[in-house]
Amino acid sequence: MDIEALKERVEAEVDRRSPELIDVSHRIHARPELLFEEHHAAALLCDALEGAGLTVERGICDLATAFSARAGGGNGPTIAVLLEYDALPGIGHACGHNIIAAAGLGTGLAAASVADEVGGRLLVLGTPAEEGGGGKVLMADRGAFDHVDAAMMVHPAHFDLEEMSSLAISTHEITYRGRAAHAAAFPWEGRNALDAAVLGYNAVAALRQHIRPSERVHGVFTIGGDKPNIVPELAVAQWYVRAATIDALAPLEARVLAALEAGAAAAGCTMEHRSLAPTYADVRTNAPMAALYTLNAARSGRTVLPSTPETSVVASTDMGNISYRVPSIHPLIKVPTDDTLIHTAGFARWAAAPEGDRAVVDGAKAMATTVLDLWARPECLAEAREAFDSGP
Repeated sequence: MDIEALKERVEAEVDRRSPELIDVSHRIHARPELLFEEHHAAALLCDALEGAGLTVERGICDLATAFSARAGGGNGPTIAVLLEYDALPGIGHACGHNIIAAAGLGTGLAAASVADEVGGRLLVLGTPAEEGGGGKVLMADRGAFDHVDAAMMVHPAHFDLEEMSSLAISTHEITYRGRAAHAAAFPWEGRNALDAAVLGYNAVAALRQHIRPSERVHGVFTIGGDKPNIVPELAVAQWYVRAATIDALAPLEARVLAALEAGAAAAGCTMEHRSLAPTYADVRTNAPMAALYTLNAARSGRTVLPSTPETSVVASTDMGNISYRVPSIHPLIKVPTDDTLIHTAGFARWAAAPEGDRAVVDGAKAMATTVLDLWARPECLAEAREAFDSGP
């Protein structure tokens, strides 16, 4: 099998479809949808996949905006390409998920064009609600990744990197309950829930000097009372707790919750907490797969670098949970900007600019050729599996 000729064919297929891919990217960008509400984006992507002859199933895993598309057959390995397409509140596609979706679409369409010939099996998965809803976690728990041999996606950023410096994360809503009273006439009758929240915040602030440099704790108040002359009987805060690995997260989480509980005890209030989303694991980048991606990205003139303190992009993603299930990569693809970083309104503008469009095309080519390597070169998948089984 002439792998080089096949790679040239799938790259040409991406080029042929580039107007369609860029149009999809722009249409998703122009109509940002929040987590689990991505009906327009999901329908747009499913229509494109069906139009190319892939077998599409919509609304999988009891999630209205999740979907799967399949191509290929035989006994070859199943490689999953993951698409994200949810936006952020207020700043739209400031994380560039329109690029992720369109690049994944291009990967799927190009790889599907040779899947039967190579004997590989392709699974394109639409994964909603990465921005805090844990769509991939829910889909994995409901069987979407069963019998998958490897998984990949690409994420825009301000560097071309082999991996994101990911952190495991748990998210919490903290509710403090006290007792209302007139703040001037009978303040002694009250129990101030806002005081409990503030004391909890300060307890966490004291904890910060005793956590590792790789750990992060940050919170905001979402409810803090109604009027100054009413002792607040209810206060609500949201907290994120992050650590380098999923194993390191649990003990830090316990320390943070203990600090927040101390605020309730000091103010004579009660505290309840609930998770806002499934816990995200850190991403275990599969080194052999990352090396393949790096070589294939170079075919489009991109130099993919290892993550360093100077170049790292620190964040959390539900792709981490998938990387604990199957060999996975989550490389970053550069969108050249004026030093504008992701999760800002400025980056949202770049995500639909020609620089973002180039990332769509180059990302699709790099991933489609990496899929080909995993299909057609058994030693590549064997090395990826060996690295996965040996652990981080």
